[in-house]
Amino acid sequence: MSQHDVSQVRRFDHPGRGRADARAVPKGRQVDTQAIDDVRALLGTASRQRDLLIEHLHRIQDHYGQISSAHLAALADEMKLAFAEVFETATFYAHFDVRKEGDASLPALTVRVCDSITCAMHGAEPLLEALRAELGPDVRVVRAPCVGLCDHAPAVEVGHNFLHRADVAAVKAAVAAGDTHAHLPSYVDYDAYRQGGGYQTLDRLRSGALTVETVLSVLDDGSLRGLGGAGFPTGRKWRSVRGEPGPRLMAVNGDEGEPGTFKDQHYLNTDPHRFLEGTLIGAHVVEAEDVYLYIRDEYPIALEILAREIARLPEGGPRLHLRRGAGAYICGEESSLIESIEGKRGLPRHKPPFPFQVGLFGRPTLINNVETLYWVRDLLERGAEWWKSHGRHGRVGLRSYSVSGRVREPGVKLAPAGITVLELIEEYCGGMAEGHSFAAYLPGGASGGILPATMSDIPLDFGTLEKYGCFIGSAAVVILSDRDDVRGAALNLMRFFEDESCGQCTPCRSGTQKARMLMERGAWDTELLGELAQCMRDASICGLGQAASNPLTSVIKFFPDLFPTPLPQAAE
Repeated sequence: MSQHDVSQVRRFDHPGRGRADARAVPKGRQVDTQAIDDVRALLGTASRQRDLLIEHLHRIQDHYGQISSAHLAALADEMKLAFAEVFETATFYAHFDVRKEGDASLPALTVRVCDSITCAMHGAEPLLEALRAELGPDVRVVRAPCVGLCDHAPAVEVGHNFLHRADVAAVKAAVAAGDTHAHLPSYVDYDAYRQGGGYQTLDRLRSGALTVETVLSVLDDGSLRGLGGAGFPTGRKWRSVRGEPGPRLMAVNGDEGEPGTFKDQHYLNTDPHRFLEGTLIGAHVVEAEDVYLYIRDEYPIALEILAREIARLPEGGPRLHLRRGAGAYICGEESSLIESIEGKRGLPRHKPPFPFQVGLFGRPTLINNVETLYWVRDLLERGAEWWKSHGRHGRVGLRSYSVSGRVREPGVKLAPAGITVLELIEEYCGGMAEGHSFAAYLPGGASGGILPATMSDIPLDFGTLEKYGCFIGSAAVVILSDRDDVRGAALNLMRFFEDESCGQCTPCRSGTQKARMLMERGAWDTELLGELAQCMRDASICGLGQAASNPLTSVIKFFPDLFPTPLPQAAE
């Protein structure tokens, strides 16, 4: 039998194959006509380009409070994408509530209770249980990772309205009143910023009165470093991007998801144009015609303010694209951020190549943190010596410390780089909270490790904590007292990392889960945990898995009293 004959046998061996009247509709998932009308109405005249997938998913989620399979299929059809591609992206992000076929619809209102470390210290768990018991079936109450209100713990989000130092009564009142929208604070708007001398430095740069080389020299001389965690020299990064062939792009990392960190939100909510001017200066230096501002979804106030103020900027200069995260801590990693801006799952890329070489849409890309850009204008106007005049214990510059926990006055504290935690508590935070004694601290957020109060004389800056297995990162300082459980704090952080692991690599995906399970036991197997931590550090693709074990290993190392040596068993 010839190959042609074999194919004919296979073709007609099954009922319906090969007959024109065998299938009334095309093969594959069918699109509901009502769903496609819904999606088209929501998208309106907006572009259907691939990188806007996450933005369009937000439109559906915002309107319906969830995303049905029918609407996913309709969106895929409208954007000319495979359903599987849209589904895997939507289900990757925590803030998209995807409902599969047959799933019951969600309640119209969702209440999120932050259960990250500082909120947990201030009673998030009993608050969560009480709200579940009292709000009833018409309100969905869920846990949420850090929402950036650590200085107002415990924080609760009712719809998109954030309640500070929340209790059951306040949440019930907001629900009853339908108070579910973000409330904008007073801030420095475009007119006020201009009147205060804003954008003059940018104007000088664009006119040629201020040269690009002068800008780069000031950044180099002032030793401004990336303030999102990595601490890479800003001037060197800008030069590296300029050295790559164009066209080039710029992306801003506003996905501030590290538990304990809220400094970027503070600056975006109070003085957004200082950040925007720094952004536009950076874009001019690297000749980027398009800038993508990626802001975490937990910051609806910042997103609204930026949308309003970007619209007020005069024409000319680069195009600013405001992009909204969707609840994925991993997208704070620069290559994951790029993937998310492109409308994909936030999976870290293997390096090299690095983003400054092959970044957003395959182009050389400058990526900076919000606070780094916030300081550019001041540094250029006041000079490198002004910046270097600040600092303590041999360090230079200013740092915005996000301080929370057991202090009288938590908040964003602009202090000299290199200040010690004791100096920070006493000089900037009004001392310890009433009835609490200083016992331990996180010097750099969830992944920066945990140190005892006996090690409170270490300067808080880049390069000072690494020899202890810790780091300053985004300068999120969480203060623990004698009333807090240090092992419980480390467990809280490991649960966070387990939830936020993207799952791409086994050392992180399985390592965080295994570590959490071992830490939940009454007695820790410190030797096994140490081996697991080493594997995660050595083999994880990105910084999440590499640093997730830092709180665990530092507790084992610096709190030996929590792990008494077991007595030898008597011989039988």
